[in-house]
Amino acid sequence: MAGFVGRFEHSVDTKGRIILPARFRDSFTRGGFLSQDQEGCVALRTPGEFERQMAEIQEDARHGRDGRNRARIWARNSSEVEIDKQGRMPVPGHLREFAQLEGEVLIHGAIDRIEFWNPTVWETRVQPSEQWFLEDDE
Repeated sequence: MAGFVGRFEHSVDTKGRIILPARFRDSFTRGGFLSQDQEGCVALRTPGEFERQMAEIQEDARHGRDGRNRARIWARNSSEVEIDKQGRMPVPGHLREFAQLEGEVLIHGAIDRIEFWNPTVWETRVQPSEQWFLEDDE
């Protein structure tokens, strides 16, 4: 697989579910893992990528209290998830609250994961970096 790419827009339904775009669903037939991610989004990883991330975090945890605490927080705020036949995925309340996911949600491929963003948070934390594409190298 080349990685997750693309941008989609969906919304959180009244049961706290988000529809996973059809192009991503084949990678999650065995389910996936949701976790808090940097800059205030929620990330969805395949089981294999989640295991790789977990091994990396466990290695960092061997190097002191800060690493152990990061591992604790990451594990505590991660959740296994299944995607139903309609592509709906329940997002636990604590993760929706963390990422301020209510109403409209931006869904972005981020190569090794899929990210779910509140559009306002995206605009303030990530969108300014799009200027990088407009810069002239000269």
